[in-house]
Amino acid sequence: MTSFGARFPTTRLRRLRYYPALRELVQETRLTSANLVLPLFVRGGRQVRQEISSMPGHYQLSVDQLGEELRIAADLGIGGVILFGIPDKKDSTGSDSYSDRGIVQQALAAAKQAAPELPVITDVCFCEYTDHGHCGEVNDNTGRMDVDNDVTLQLLAKQAVSHARAGADMVAPSGMMDGMVGAIRTALDDDGFLHLPIMSYAVKYASAFYGPFREAAESTPQFGDRRAYQMDPAAAAGQALREVELDLAEGADIVMIKPALPYLDIVRDVRERFLGVPLAAYCVSGEFSMVKAAAAQGWLDEKAVAMEMLTAIQRAGASIILTYWACDVARWLK
Repeated sequence: MTSFGARFPTTRLRRLRYYPALRELVQETRLTSANLVLPLFVRGGRQVRQEISSMPGHYQLSVDQLGEELRIAADLGIGGVILFGIPDKKDSTGSDSYSDRGIVQQALAAAKQAAPELPVITDVCFCEYTDHGHCGEVNDNTGRMDVDNDVTLQLLAKQAVSHARAGADMVAPSGMMDGMVGAIRTALDDDGFLHLPIMSYAVKYASAFYGPFREAAESTPQFGDRRAYQMDPAAAAGQALREVELDLAEGADIVMIKPALPYLDIVRDVRERFLGVPLAAYCVSGEFSMVKAAAAQGWLDEKAVAMEMLTAIQRAGASIILTYWACDVARWLK
């Protein structure tokens, strides 16, 4: 039996943990407010600031209330905001989404007045705008009611161009339609928006973590579910890599994975496979709300858990994080 003597162990990893300043010195993962994007929900009316019951501290805002939120985000150094629109009237094709007077188009005009330097991203989809709650036009051409992929591509292109004309700094298609990035890229380029980037929800799972968002965006499907177009959580990781590869080939500038925390393996796989491609991850409503609920019961320290979660998401490889904690994190970091 070998005796190591008094000097064992010679390698002590705790040495770099002993002093707080040394722990900070050797950190490689550092959250900054500039890497965070804040989701905001905009609806019609005036003086509307309606709290979302399942997402404490977040609101459905009328356009006249949006400016103050944007100025706060800009002052805190948040990297950007992403807008989700809730129209006054919904129809089968989500026509408000591509109307020049649509809710997001109005919000973009207000945003550029309130905080002109703050990047504003727009969600490009239909679930908030359709009376059936699905992410495109539905019909039974395939023998059952389903989203018509190719008809929806034309509508997505119209929506993206409308957002670009209204002042969007980036568009983010989220419907998981095959070919959506290519259709949008072609339409934007044809309309003269060659400079406008696309952040594609390239890997979006049919997740149970979206519940609070559906309340916030009033986008619950009126029949069925979205499993026919969003990814199966049990699918092989290679399917996610194929989705990313296709979107990049069609012209995506940034790719996103959603949700974030349950799919950190996918975040890591995409980061390692596609070096140099900006990678975003969406820390979704369910991730936010379950921590809020536990913190309200005194079971968790919200700040500590949120920071740990977001740090893990960044360490896995996401350089951009969409999170409802964006402003909180900016304040905590200060």
